[in-house]
Order: sequence, then C-alpha cells, then structure tokens
Amino acid sequence: MDASALHTPVMLARTLALLAPAIDAAAAADRAPVVIDGTLGMGGHTEALLAAHPTLVVAGIDRDPDAIRLAGERLARFGERFRPVAATYDRIDLALAEAGATRADGILLDLGVSSLQLDAADRGFAYAKDAPLDMRMGQEGDVTAATILAERSARELARLFREYGDEKLADRYARAIVAAREEAPIETSAQLVDILQAATPRAVANQGHPAKRVFQALRIEVNQELAILERTMPAAIDALAVGGRLVVLAYQSLEDRIVKRALQAAASSTAPRDLPVELPEHAPHLRLLVRGAELADEAERAANPRSAPVRLRAAERIRPAVPQRREQS
Repeated sequence: MDASALHTPVMLARTLALLAPAIDAAAAADRAPVVIDGTLGMGGHTEALLAAHPTLVVAGIDRDPDAIRLAGERLARFGERFRPVAATYDRIDLALAEAGATRADGILLDLGVSSLQLDAADRGFAYAKDAPLDMRMGQEGDVTAATILAERSARELARLFREYGDEKLADRYARAIVAAREEAPIETSAQLVDILQAATPRAVANQGHPAKRVFQALRIEVNQELAILERTMPAAIDALAVGGRLVVLAYQSLEDRIVKRALQAAASSTAPRDLPVELPEHAPHLRLLVRGAELADEAERAANPRSAPVRLRAAERIRPAVPQRREQS
C-alpha cells in the first residue's frame, strides 16, 4: 500500500503555519528543531513538516504496527530525521528520548481513528464494512469490541453508548444487544449493525446511521482514548520548550472538551482574585493561538469529507514551569 495515496492530512497548511514559527526560531538558534507527531498515522503531517524544514527532527508516535511500517516507508528518504516510536501518544517522554531532546519545539496531536484503520476491512472500525469486531488500534490487550458486547451488562453498555457516543437510544440498543447475544455471539460488524437497525424505531430510522455512535463508543472504550488523552495533555504542555507550540485536531466533542479544558487552564492565571500581585507560580504558561476552535474551510470539507467534524486548537508555551514554593516548617 502507498501511504500517501491512502491518506489526505486534515488542515495541513494551517497546522504547518502554526508550528513554523517555533521550528524556525529553533533553527535560527543554530540547533536542530524537534517536533513530536503524537499521532503519526500514515505520516502525512510529518512528511510535510520534514519537507518544509530541512534540519527538523520528528519523533512520530503510533500504537499501530501497520502505521509505523507504512509511515516508515513513506518517510524513509528523510533518514535519521524521522524517528518512529511504537507507543500510545501519552508517552511523550519516549518520543523526546528517541529524538535526543529534553523539550519539544512543536507537538501535533491529530486525534481519532486513522484512515488506515477506517479503511482496513479486517479491523472492524467501520460499520459499512463487515469484519470481526476487533477495533484495537494496536495489538496490545485482550479487550475488543466483541468482548465488550459479550461481557458487559445492559446497564454498562447503555452507559457506554450514552457517555462516549451521545446515543439517545442507548438503553434500547443495549437491551437489544443483550437479547441477541443470548441467541448467538455477536462477532462481526454486520451482526451488530443488523441488531441496531432492527432496534431503531421507524420514526427515527432516517436520522443518520444507527450504528455510528455505538461504533464510536466501542472504539473509544476498546482503546481507552479519552483516558490516554487526559494523560497526554498535561504531558504535552510540560514537554514544550519556551516558544514551543502545540496543535491539536479533535473530531468529536468529548475529545475537544478535554483539549479545551487543558489549554484554557494552562493559559489562565491561578492567582486568587484578592491577591494584589501575581506571583510567578500563578502566571499562565501558555498563550492561546486561535480563538475558540478553528474549522476546516468549505473547500477542504468538500475535497476531504473526513475534515468536516475537525476542531483545531493551538497554544504556545510562554514561560517555563515555576517550582512551587514549599512552606517553611
């Protein structure tokens, strides 16, 4: 497979423009800039970054061995300037070590499921393709979508569909799944789609595919995506050099809420309102680079439908961390 033909990077020009000042500043200081691509995927963003900045080193993280292999082939011409890291993207420390750095000049997180995983017929991510209900982004762990459907109670499944999929029919779908598995194991995406379609009231059957939110919820749970993102945001902010920049592309509201909360907290003073002078440890250490969240423009959404739900947020590190003062005993 040709990775460049399989994947069109989302908001590529905007991402490059936001990261460029930090990369150029590092190069102007006569050192090799370092960027961590926390979600390497098919390597599209990394390829463009390496091509645009001739001294840049990128450490690309991915838990999917197929992504590491295909991106490695795509980026082979850059030699040692590309450093693959097989891990989940909260392991910013491993990426820094692989790049031989203590701080990063840029960090990119392009969240969600990759084109490779969506398009691979045997991975079970896409409800439009019949495949085993696996949904693991990597090969680690024994929990798959099929085991969740087989082992969780109706109450647990409903909570999962409601919290991670915002599914209004969560209880109804959960009961249908529990009833169906008593007849036969639910092992393929086609089986699950049939169950969900049969359980969908006719009055709402034309309001989008009934499996979309359930599949999203299962994928998030299998891969512990939100838990990993909760760990990643403070790790990424801490890993930035002063002047370094973080760009995050989120595709659903749960992810974007975590990103927004972390960036706004780091860009706000923690000083009590009645404090006459802001002490260094209370000062913000991030500056937000965009107002709210940016969307892909109409032309990109038309050319690349997967860009339609994206929300881009970005920030710059403006001061180092200040050690907290210890109270004298």
